[in-house]
Amino acid sequence: MKGSTLSTESTSQLTIDDVARNTAAILDEVEKAVVGKRSVLELIMAGLLADGHVLLEDVPGVAKTLIARSLATVTGLAFSRVQFTPDLIPSDLTGALMPGPNGSPVFMKGPLFANLVLGDEINRAPSKTQAAALEAMEERQVTVDGESHQLPKPYFLLATQNPIETEGTYPLPEAQLDRFLLRTGVGYPSPEAERNLLHRRLDRGTDQPTLSPITDADGIRAMQLAIESIEASADIVDYVVNIIEATRAHDSLEVGSSPRGGLALIKLARATAAIAGRTFVTPDDVKSLAVPTLAHRLVLRTESWVRGVREADVVTDCVQKVPTPASLSDADRAAAEL
Repeated sequence: MKGSTLSTESTSQLTIDDVARNTAAILDEVEKAVVGKRSVLELIMAGLLADGHVLLEDVPGVAKTLIARSLATVTGLAFSRVQFTPDLIPSDLTGALMPGPNGSPVFMKGPLFANLVLGDEINRAPSKTQAAALEAMEERQVTVDGESHQLPKPYFLLATQNPIETEGTYPLPEAQLDRFLLRTGVGYPSPEAERNLLHRRLDRGTDQPTLSPITDADGIRAMQLAIESIEASADIVDYVVNIIEATRAHDSLEVGSSPRGGLALIKLARATAAIAGRTFVTPDDVKSLAVPTLAHRLVLRTESWVRGVREADVVTDCVQKVPTPASLSDADRAAAEL
């Protein structure tokens, strides 16, 4: 592993304490570039540790691209950026067969062959190109001329889209939205954070902050594997299922969450518990993740959309209506495990 911040144990034997400590070191370094957005960074990091993909939906200029570049640098992951445009074709993403030195075709890899891929304004590409990204997200491979090519591990697509500009866009179909483990925004910084941001820029005398790698691809993969040891009790599983069922029965929705939504909620809850240094999922983990995990998987009824109902409001309503399982507090659980 790179850097001296991470645990010196074998990456194949990381404990949850190692995961929490390593994640904190990664986020501390990223925050040298991205100021005042710790909660958003933790959510994105949870998506990476849960081996999923993240959709950042926000206005221009709030550091979406900076987050992706900074995270790639600090985690030591191979990085590529794709600017999605209406003239982008699938081979621009996947790569293509090209004539080799001896005339035989050679596969030239496209930008999808990286550990961390930034898909900038993904909704500006036509549906055929979006479908090429869909195979990469779901199957972790691309197919060119009938031959499949495996993508590297870990593989993380961080896509962005601008919610206030719809001209010349191709809205992501529900099937592709469902492949994103979570959707979130970045938001404007607080006045205090923005002042800090400006002072840092003045102090360093250059636009780009200098970040140091804290780990590498093997280290991230080891952290992902360690998440599998996190306990999700039967009560937690039932709680997730009840929330999913509540979305399917909600009057405001045409379509509720898919089963993939429940799987995503469990995966993210386990990753969030690990980031907090816990070996178990709590109901609060599920509650805090319900909106970013489920809202983009729902389809509103037409009359609900006309009334201004938002998918996030529906998820919040479902969480409020579903009884929270009785569970020990974190302090009680920690004391019980001693």
